[in-house]
Amino acid sequence: MGGGVLDEGGARRCARVTRVNETPGEDRRARGAQTRRRPDLRANGRPTTESEAGTASSARHERAIDIATAVLLALAAVASAWSGYQSARWSGIQAIAFSEANAARLESTRASTRAGQLSEIDVGMFIAWVTAYSERNEELEAFLFDRFRPPMRTAVDAWIATRPLVSADAPPSPFAMEEYRLPEQEEAERLQTEATAAVERAKEANQRSDNYVLAVVLFASALFFAGISTKLSREETRLAVLVLGWLVLLGAAGWVATFPVTVAV
Repeated sequence: MGGGVLDEGGARRCARVTRVNETPGEDRRARGAQTRRRPDLRANGRPTTESEAGTASSARHERAIDIATAVLLALAAVASAWSGYQSARWSGIQAIAFSEANAARLESTRASTRAGQLSEIDVGMFIAWVTAYSERNEELEAFLFDRFRPPMRTAVDAWIATRPLVSADAPPSPFAMEEYRLPEQEEAERLQTEATAAVERAKEANQRSDNYVLAVVLFASALFFAGISTKLSREETRLAVLVLGWLVLLGAAGWVATFPVTVAV
């Protein structure tokens, strides 16, 4: 019996020795596992895992894309409205210029018609005066000469000074003289020049209006890209469409910046 007790006591002592010998190694392994499982701490002291950090970064990226989309939508909408307003303004200028051209042409036609009528009168008076001169009817000759219109009388005096009856270099008639000028014909030519200039202004305004209409189309395209990007699920595709919209917007804005501007209040 004593030997059995001794054996049992010895076994207990051996077990304690074994636990004591094994405890340091186990403690080290346990501390290592705890160290590996220790989470990162953020600035506010709240633990953050790697998955949470990735989610936060993705959320920030998503907010940045949303802000860029909203800014693109706002700028494209304002630019489209501005271009539409400018197109309407230049269309109005075009209409006014065409109206001015038509009015100038009408007045030019009237002045030209009046000049033609006066020229016929001058020709008739000159023929009658030459006839009276050839018939040596001095009374009729003087009567007709006194009734020449001022431009005609100036031209006839200059023509007579060239001695047309004896000089081969003399002009064939006073109507070929520089002194023969019809104010009405000059007015008709001036009005015709104004009409031509008004037509050119109308064409230029029409081109500017067309350019602004094209700008509206480009800005609407940027709006389309910005809007469709919000419906895309893949972030890479959404970002590519958004970048394309920004490129269209910036290119169109740079082009429109070179256009003339007209504003009426």
